Amino acid sequence: MRPILALLLMAAPAAAFAQSAPVVEEQSIDQLRAAMSSGTSSEAITRAYLSRIEAMDRKGPSLRAVIAVNPDAIAQAQASDARRKAKKLLGPLDGVPILIKDNIETKDPVATTAGSLALKDNITKRDAPVVALLRAQGAVILGKTNLSEWANIRSTKAMSGWSAMGGLVRNPYALDRSACGSSSGTGAGIAASYAAAGLGTETDGSVVCPSSMNGLVGLKPTVGLVSRSFVVPISHSQDTPGPMARGVKDTAILFSAMIGADPADPGTADAGKYRKDYAAGLSSSGLKGVRIAVLRTDMPALEKVRFEEALGVLKAQGAVLVDVTRPKTDGVGDAEFDVLKFELKSDLDKYLAATPAAVKTRSLDQVVAFDTANAATEMPYFAQEIFDMAAKSKGVDEPTYKDQRAKSLAGAKGAIDKMLADAGATILVQPTYGPAWLSDPVYGDQYNGPSSSELPAISGYPNLTVPMGLVRGLPVGISFIGPAYSEQALLNAGYAYEQASKARAAPRYLPTVDAGPAVEAAK
Repeated sequence: MRPILALLLMAAPAAAFAQSAPVVEEQSIDQLRAAMSSGTSSEAITRAYLSRIEAMDRKGPSLRAVIAVNPDAIAQAQASDARRKAKKLLGPLDGVPILIKDNIETKDPVATTAGSLALKDNITKRDAPVVALLRAQGAVILGKTNLSEWANIRSTKAMSGWSAMGGLVRNPYALDRSACGSSSGTGAGIAASYAAAGLGTETDGSVVCPSSMNGLVGLKPTVGLVSRSFVVPISHSQDTPGPMARGVKDTAILFSAMIGADPADPGTADAGKYRKDYAAGLSSSGLKGVRIAVLRTDMPALEKVRFEEALGVLKAQGAVLVDVTRPKTDGVGDAEFDVLKFELKSDLDKYLAATPAAVKTRSLDQVVAFDTANAATEMPYFAQEIFDMAAKSKGVDEPTYKDQRAKSLAGAKGAIDKMLADAGATILVQPTYGPAWLSDPVYGDQYNGPSSSELPAISGYPNLTVPMGLVRGLPVGISFIGPAYSEQALLNAGYAYEQASKARAAPRYLPTVDAGPAVEAAK
């Protein structure tokens, strides 16, 4: 047992706790709130989640989804119980345990590492504004989740879900498969019911991919609705925290609490206009009369079956479906890569310079040197080619930076806007990703299937992924994409689809995929 967790659990006799432990597996936020209203304490719920992490994260299926549990979690739960007794609850999240990706700072006595040993002493004792908003509603900060180190921006041959701090996150549907990244630990941990819901971050795919491949709902919001302050950065143009949960309503509840203007993040200046309860208007009739642009992508037969089934559900619920073709976006991906490299150099240098004195890597150059000096632990599987390229650049002072940003932004926004206009639609749907690939420490990520993330990531538009079932026992998702600030419409449509399809299946923690007849049986 890890020392911190042992201290948390020893406060009550094990036998007494076992008798009173509430059920937390597959429980929604509404179900947890109902349990607390009926007399179950937040403390008991928090202990049940911590016990589940202890039993499953480094034992049993060994998901390695959590880097650190919060030693203050029980105290936070007890404070919530006191507020409930006094009838002074702070909000709909009061007493609800939440997991936070370990590139988002919290004021709890745990480091914010981005998965790197270079940041193992980065105990800032401050909340990122997005965490402060959750805490203001009484959320219990349960711990920090593992991730693809440095949010998957270090190497072109990275293995998603691996970090030097946390090891390799395993997919709870098939333990030899990728949990995707970079919010791998949040994806696997929430799928495994380590908490009610969690925070991820996305630059391009890092919320929607792990959500899709771990059978979750994930929302990559409009860039600028959620503060990025005190979040280890890649790109101020594309970075955003996003909520991840097992259902659309839970995702909407968490998202509603995350929105807010932050003077230190100028991109959020208009966020206050969009702060509201996004869960209140959800309805099973949310698809009636909604025109939807459908982007069919090249994919294997079984995945096509799932997508066509999903489209059938949308149509049966009253949506009007119009097929569209993706416009050519030649050069947009290359331009995006340049932008990410240049902004990484400038944004990460700024972040590292403001870390506590105990952190000795004060710039990207120093991180590169640290990785080189500690190659056995930091680079056992892949190198740092992207870090090298970014470190050699002038950051946002590169002469080509503004042109490349303009090119990528115009191409991405133009493509989505045209598809919506061609269909006279307000929402675009397409497969989020295909099934998870094998985790491979030799060759890194090997994936050539569909992806919905690039265009909304570059444009800053929202992207909601919702489970659409299993392929060979592995989850796949459907994306609902819209223009800026269209989250309510996307959540409405996603909720109506979810309620009609009932497509999500809970994980079974199998050692490998349940693929049907044995390969050896083929003649």
